[in-house]
Amino acid sequence: MKKIEFDNFFREEKYKLLAGVDEAGRGPLAGPVVAAAVILDNENPIKEIDDSKKLSEKKREELFNLILNQSISYGIAESDIEVIEELNILQASLRAMKIAVGKLNPAPDIILVDGNKLFATKIPAHSIVKGDAKSYSIGAASILAKVWRDRLMRKAAESYPEYGWERNKGYGTKEHIEAIRKYGITPLHRKKFLRKIFNVETTEEVENLFS
Repeated sequence: MKKIEFDNFFREEKYKLLAGVDEAGRGPLAGPVVAAAVILDNENPIKEIDDSKKLSEKKREELFNLILNQSISYGIAESDIEVIEELNILQASLRAMKIAVGKLNPAPDIILVDGNKLFATKIPAHSIVKGDAKSYSIGAASILAKVWRDRLMRKAAESYPEYGWERNKGYGTKEHIEAIRKYGITPLHRKKFLRKIFNVETTEEVENLFS
């Protein structure tokens, strides 16, 4: 498996436990951003692990359970709307990643992080652009983060059925944007993200549109 070989390139004798780290939900107009970190067991590989975007929802759900059951360690963390609005989506994502890594027990010796940015950590770390398509461990983390977030959005859709979150997961689809125009914003909407859609400069102006 080329993805396992990719991870093994970063291993040395002193780096036995390698964790992949990824997030889901940087782009949507609503909902939290979710990060996952996972240390996989190379002695018991899960052959179908891939970038979560390349997998069907059914396959992601199957692999989610396999990863939880067969991994050495995993951690999942969220940055909610308040954190996203207070910081920004990048910093909120990095914050969730750091928390997810902090939940790993045992802790990793080295971490591979999807993207081109790193959070502050004492653990040796490498950022990997398009890492979810290259790294076995990051691919697994992408599945955990995506499935976890999708479940959160389906649950949220029960409270806010007008927005179709069970289908669009909070992304800016035509259906979702039309629903915002018709029904207004919810506590789960990212007002900073809505500024461009409504061509205003501040979150207060977004709020005023629906007050």
